[in-house]
Amino acid sequence: QVQVVESGGGLVQAGGSLRLSCTASGRPLNVYAMGWFRQAPGKEREFVACTNWNGASTSYADSVKGRFTLSRDNAKDTLYLQMNSLKAEDTAVYYCALKPLYTSACFWAIGEYDDWGQGTQVTVSS
Repeated sequence: QVQVVESGGGLVQAGGSLRLSCTASGRPLNVYAMGWFRQAPGKEREFVACTNWNGASTSYADSVKGRFTLSRDNAKDTLYLQMNSLKAEDTAVYYCALKPLYTSACFWAIGEYDDWGQGTQVTVSS
């Protein structure tokens, strides 16, 4: 089983920025579609952004479009989520997810992904 590890969370003031990172232990990421999801207290886990195996295709939730940017560096086997103009409502645990898929597709649905990290907490103070 792939061990997925997220990092980069923390406490930031509203309007600030954070960059989350995701890696998979001992595995190259260039055969995976990857996604970021988040779960706020008392709410269901929701889609944030996804990218296909080479980063040519990306998709974002409407709530983060224009503020969050997904990128991947396959040479470093790392997926990034740059989060700018953060709002209090972005506060959540952020999860990285992987699906072995070598196509142009990425997915919004939680059930599409095979491997998940433990999450990293992002707290935005207003």
